[in-house]
Amino acid sequence: QVQVVESGGGLVQPGGSLRLSCAASGISDRIFRITAMGWYRQAPGKQRELVATISFGGTATNFADSVKGRFTISRDNRKNTVYLQMNSLKPEDTAVYYCNAADGTWPWGQGTQVTISS
Repeated sequence: QVQVVESGGGLVQPGGSLRLSCAASGISDRIFRITAMGWYRQAPGKQRELVATISFGGTATNFADSVKGRFTISRDNRKNTVYLQMNSLKPEDTAVYYCNAADGTWPWGQGTQVTISS
């Protein structure tokens, strides 16, 4: 069964940067290469939201309006890994960040906590 492990979260000051990683296992390289992937986040008391997606080939990306221009998403299909580069972080970016298939059909991982605070 596919598993995802997110990492790279932490506590940073407003305006700072973080790079999140998501490693997928229990899935063939072929399947990963043809799966569009996404990063999601869930802030306290709020529903989980999709913040970024990347096509299976990595050539097309989409972002929620709230992160557009500040976040970038990328993938390394040789490593079955997806990344989220987050710049100009704001307190409202505080959340647990998860990765999943872009349609959200994989089992959810534990996520990685991102806290933006001075």
